[in-house]
Amino acid sequence: MDEEVLAGGNSSTVVRVGDTVHRPAGPWTPAVHQLLTTLLAAGVAEVPEPFGLDEQGREVLSCLPGIVGNYPMPSWIWSTTILHEAGSLLRRVHDASAPLANSATVWQLPAHEPVEVVCLNDVAPYNMVFQDGHITGLIDVDMASPGPRIWDLAYLAYRLVPLGEYADDDAPGWDARPGRLDALIRSYGHEFDQAAVLRAAADRLEDLAAFTDQRAADTARRDFVEHAALYRRDRVRILEMIASQWAS
Repeated sequence: MDEEVLAGGNSSTVVRVGDTVHRPAGPWTPAVHQLLTTLLAAGVAEVPEPFGLDEQGREVLSCLPGIVGNYPMPSWIWSTTILHEAGSLLRRVHDASAPLANSATVWQLPAHEPVEVVCLNDVAPYNMVFQDGHITGLIDVDMASPGPRIWDLAYLAYRLVPLGEYADDDAPGWDARPGRLDALIRSYGHEFDQAAVLRAAADRLEDLAAFTDQRAADTARRDFVEHAALYRRDRVRILEMIASQWAS
């Protein structure tokens, strides 16, 4: 069957073949497929089903129907409905993943302490699938690795509150963002205070900037250099939020 290259891939080529998605595999792929199988068995139906590898050694996953939240994002991405659904879905994923958090397996990224769940490490609109203004899927979970719940929640807050630079005129204004952060935390259903989530977001961006620096060195891609610089600027902005007591 013909292969259709899918938009949005940042580091690798992802193609659709019929009702399946084929993407590069790695030593971490068995762990990711075990994670997906575990989530599906626990009733988290919003993730792809793994089908092993194709004849080219690529992993094969079911293709989830809907629209991926690629940039530039549509205005409806910022609805409170999606904010609440994102927090709730992340909590379900974490709870279902907990039995795998301390398993002896190979992940693409290192674990972060304290290990509580398997973090997806890249939960953001560009890795979500939407239908009729609702979240119906999570994709691209190959960056998963064990870590604390707040590590994932903080990055989701960074992308969906949002907490950093954002040029889109439809994005919520700064006066709305403390309330959106509080709503996201409540939707997740854990008693994190805003300052703790902001501190975790700053740590996450420091880690992400270093990771992106290495990708820039490995690939000579200028856009990775620019991304790393953005993450560092946003980290400074978040630290300023904490210092100004922006969060409760």
